[in-house]
Amino acid sequence: MSKFPEWLSGLIRLQEFGGDWSRYVNEVFSLFYRDFIQSKPVLRGRQVRCRRDPICDGKEAGFWHCVSEGSEEESRTPDLRRCERIGWIRTVIENADEPEVEVWTTRKRNDDRLYLWLREEYLVVLGLRRSYYQLITAFCTDYEHTRRKLRRERDRSRKS
Repeated sequence: MSKFPEWLSGLIRLQEFGGDWSRYVNEVFSLFYRDFIQSKPVLRGRQVRCRRDPICDGKEAGFWHCVSEGSEEESRTPDLRRCERIGWIRTVIENADEPEVEVWTTRKRNDDRLYLWLREEYLVVLGLRRSYYQLITAFCTDYEHTRRKLRRERDRSRKS
């Protein structure tokens, strides 16, 4: 990413933990736990909550969706770029009104979703629930075909 906005936290890297995955994932989880379990960010007057079940290795399902990738729930694989940016999720949510963040609503599989896209490089996806938002996932948008798809969705959303 180009120069970070001042409000965005730094990256947390595996190298800082001597390559020890167990220590690293526990630290990444502790940040997620602080940001979404101990307290909850608020967006547009609604809390943002994470999906708790199923708990795997003592960590909520919402956490695993933010640090791993894959279409099959049981076989998702860790994504270090997602892990490094775990602290970005809450700050993007809390700074959704900043010019670096584009926000729009779309419909996915009969579910209304709110997209928060930081400089077309990092996406936070929230599900709209009756009285709160549910954190669905967050990831880097590295591929041009992904950015094109998201631009089309954003543009369609703005037209309707």
